[in-house]
Amino acid sequence: MELATYGLAELQMEGDGNCQFRALADQLFRNPDYHKHVRKKVVKQLKHFRKSYESYVPMKYRSYLKKMKKLGEWGDHITLQGAADCFEVKICLVTSFRDTCYIEILPKDKNPSREIWLSFWSEVHYNSLYGVGADLDFSRHFTDVPTRAPRKKHWLF
Repeated sequence: MELATYGLAELQMEGDGNCQFRALADQLFRNPDYHKHVRKKVVKQLKHFRKSYESYVPMKYRSYLKKMKKLGEWGDHITLQGAADCFEVKICLVTSFRDTCYIEILPKDKNPSREIWLSFWSEVHYNSLYGVGADLDFSRHFTDVPTRAPRKKHWLF
């Protein structure tokens, strides 16, 4: 993935199965720790507008929703569409796939209120994208990659 060519840099998300929701939360709220809130809103969207998504799910829809509610469950293209619809955003996805290195996901029946940018590493991991440098030709203004203080882990002995 040639992110530097496009003036983009990744903010790495934790690889705990919640990376898609963490990246969405980072782009939407500037805080990947809001991933639980994002997951809940997306699942609610998928539940309330079942007819819009059901035909894309390769299993019983109830089982799919139950699965997607669980923390650590990987998000997919359906949850991305649900996020675009729920939050009324255009999701710009830069991928590691050679033939489709850029994908836009637009909210159904609504004009997006803003764009958010994610990277997707071939079926494995999502990260949040930010612009680097001042001379960007993108239609929105990126902010620099935020620096995050490492979180302290509390261990119980």
